[in-house]
Amino acid sequence: MKDFLKIMLASALGFVIANILFSMIAMIFFFGAMGSFMGSMSTGEKFILQDNTVLNLRLDGPINERTPEEDPFFSLINSDLPSPIGLNDIVSAIRKAKNNDKIKGVYIDSRAMTASSATLAEIRHELVNFKESGKFIVSYADSYTQGGYWLASVADKVAINPQGMLDLHGLASVPTFYKDALDKLGIEMQIFKVGTYKSAVEPFTQNEMSKANREQVSSFLNDTWSFLKSDIAASRSVTTADIDMVANSLPALQSTDFLLSTNLVDTLLYETEMKNYLRSLIGIDKDAKIPSATVANMKSVTTKTVKKTDNTIGILYAQGNITSGTGSSNIQDKYLVDQIERLRKDKEIKAVVFRINSGGGSAYASEQIWKAITDLKAEKPVVVSMGDLAASGGYYIACNADKIVAQPTTLTGSIGIFGMIPSFAGTSKKLGISTDEVKTNEFSDFGNITRSLNDREKQHLQSMVERGYDLFLTRCAEGRNMPKDSLALYAEGRVWTGNQAKEIGLVDELGGIEKAIEIAAEMANLGKSFVVFEYPKLRSVLEELINPKKEELAAQTLKKYLGESYEMFMILKDIKEQDYIQARIPYELNIH
Repeated sequence: MKDFLKIMLASALGFVIANILFSMIAMIFFFGAMGSFMGSMSTGEKFILQDNTVLNLRLDGPINERTPEEDPFFSLINSDLPSPIGLNDIVSAIRKAKNNDKIKGVYIDSRAMTASSATLAEIRHELVNFKESGKFIVSYADSYTQGGYWLASVADKVAINPQGMLDLHGLASVPTFYKDALDKLGIEMQIFKVGTYKSAVEPFTQNEMSKANREQVSSFLNDTWSFLKSDIAASRSVTTADIDMVANSLPALQSTDFLLSTNLVDTLLYETEMKNYLRSLIGIDKDAKIPSATVANMKSVTTKTVKKTDNTIGILYAQGNITSGTGSSNIQDKYLVDQIERLRKDKEIKAVVFRINSGGGSAYASEQIWKAITDLKAEKPVVVSMGDLAASGGYYIACNADKIVAQPTTLTGSIGIFGMIPSFAGTSKKLGISTDEVKTNEFSDFGNITRSLNDREKQHLQSMVERGYDLFLTRCAEGRNMPKDSLALYAEGRVWTGNQAKEIGLVDELGGIEKAIEIAAEMANLGKSFVVFEYPKLRSVLEELINPKKEELAAQTLKKYLGESYEMFMILKDIKEQDYIQARIPYELNIH
């Protein structure tokens, strides 16, 4: 009777909780829909570009590959946080501004943005191209981050608040190691790998970088820094030695007079004075409102009517951790393969630019995507455009494209594989927990994390990793049309910059998405007459809520609140779900 009552009580409680959750979801949907409706009512008027407009390039918050249209209701909830900006939207806004006579110049409003060097290189390239129009670019900030200043150095005039700060310190990688913490918890990470430079496992097995890892990190950091300082030096008419001298002087703690004397900035102005300077550039009265357009405003500024024609190039985005699954968050193999198949079957799409921004993940999932790209390539040109990262599994899915384009500061390569299985035998012992077993065959309990692997299990796992590495080498050698033994010299898990990768044949061209599109158009014989469409379609937050696959929204929420720790969480999740073999770059590069 007691058990029956417990069951009834549990059922009733479950029913009540389910109803509460359902009501909450219904309320969110209702108010979200109302917010969207009211937002659309209030913003129903299309933005109209005025004469003498300035493109206000406000750089605040994270810059992602692309972002969905923001729902007004959810933007109210997150009003205190800067919204992510899409790289594609920034690039599009600058290009439109260059060719629109109503826009007279660009105002770089540099704030606390976060973006990697390859993303910033894409934006900087567009700003350099913009200057060909003869229009002005000016920049202002209370405080410049290093990345923000790299962009700002393009400007005709760089201004800073008289009490402001400018950070220019070079690059450093500061990885975190967990070995001692795991030892205290009684957790043993059992490692199986191929590749001298495959350092992704080091945080779990060591307390410092290996000699090989230190070598590769030093190499790609110095190569990346050489591009940053060369760009800044050329734009500011100083030498690279001058830039190193300034970086070694800790300019963030120097007075703004120091910034003037070293030619990092042109003038010291308060923001009100900077706005008056802007007014003088566009020839309006001192008290007049400055006509301006944001990146979001520029979305509605059209150049010409775009219709899907026979000359169509598709840009397929693949961003995040590579895993097995059917969802749209990160790079889930079944979902992405389905997208690739749709592009293959679409007769109106003549070429595909495969935009990759990934440090890798599941070796199995990477192989499935590789096969889909191979099938696509058999029917139409495929050109890879590498973003910030296209390494390990990210390179695996890229290697068989017709052409590979990367930014000089892209991190790529890392051709290597590892397996990692935790053992909680020590933890169980510390807690006084014992287990027992009954099994029918020798390996029936394989994967039991309450014990360490035995010698035969370790041998089988190492053999599996070595087979995976050999297949990885084969895929890369065939894709890059290189002898396998030659390609092996640049493998071993080593990370290269895009610039270094071009020198050794892992990359064909240096550039961004625009370069990749040009190559794809040329390969498909499209001439100058073609249109570009992006895939897959991005869903808004509200669409995610009503999407039957609620795990996608959960993934986005986790990513938002866990920040940089999200990737580590997903890695441990993969291991837990038995995806033992990984082809990925080190977990946390921690490049500052």
